[in-house]
Amino acid sequence: MNYNSAAREKTVRFGEEVVIAICILFLSIFTPAVAKENTIVVLGDSLTAGYGLEPGEAFPEQLAKMLKTRGIDINIINAGVSGDTTAGGLARLDWSVQNGTDAVIVELGANDALRGILPAQTTKNLETIIQKLENSEVQVLLVGMRSPPNMGQKYVDDFDAIYPKLAEKYDLLFYPFFLEGVAANPDLNQGDGIHPTAEGIMMIASQFLPTAINLIELLDKNDK
Repeated sequence: MNYNSAAREKTVRFGEEVVIAICILFLSIFTPAVAKENTIVVLGDSLTAGYGLEPGEAFPEQLAKMLKTRGIDINIINAGVSGDTTAGGLARLDWSVQNGTDAVIVELGANDALRGILPAQTTKNLETIIQKLENSEVQVLLVGMRSPPNMGQKYVDDFDAIYPKLAEKYDLLFYPFFLEGVAANPDLNQGDGIHPTAEGIMMIASQFLPTAINLIELLDKNDK
């Protein structure tokens, strides 16, 4: 056996291993960390679920596209369920908002108003949703809704006050009225006069965009 040859081979292998270890260490130090992609869940009803629209035309999808054109890649999950009330949203909260969710856009209450559910009950449901999300360290963006006028002025006043009061109480990011500029506009609503067309949703998403960007900036700030 040539001991000198064997020794040289071991020395070469050792040298290669040292070089590899140094390279790995160098890469771990100087390779920039990949930014975490935030996940936002839109917990809503038919207005966000995309009732009567084609795939890709619902609010969460359109909002994600608008953000992407501004260089913001974000995972937006559509957890809208047509016909859902605040009670329904609360009942499915735990499985609609999975672990790893960074923020939830809460858009619920339109069906409460249509059904004449007592504003006190709607308030309780929304407040419980907010508390559960905050206890899980999930950022909340509350979206306001307004009651139709046929419920009577007392009901309208009590219902419409729910959202700004909750936003102030919990110091939440707040979008006052989801259907701003679209409600009661026949050119931007489907035949039922309630659900926006794709064009109506595009207008909503466009108006909502600055608030969504504020939410993402807040998430980025909290990640640092």
